[in-house]
Amino acid sequence: MRRFGYGKGALSKAAEEAIMKWILSNEKENPEFEGDPVEAIVGLLSGVDIGSVELQHETKKTWSQKVLKNAIN
Repeated sequence: MRRFGYGKGALSKAAEEAIMKWILSNEKENPEFEGDPVEAIVGLLSGVDIGSVELQHETKKTWSQKVLKNAIN
């Protein structure tokens, strides 16, 4: 509020600036991928012996556990 004031649209301006800073900082850390992204992932999960639905459920469980662990810490 100190930077953008208390007027209408101040919160939107602050959010926009924060998101732009975040995008710019991540662009520097993550270089652009060159090439076909589909070719890059073809065969990546060929060794996985479970179906796609089961894989989605397992991913959800793993993600939930990590989120809860980080929330507790």
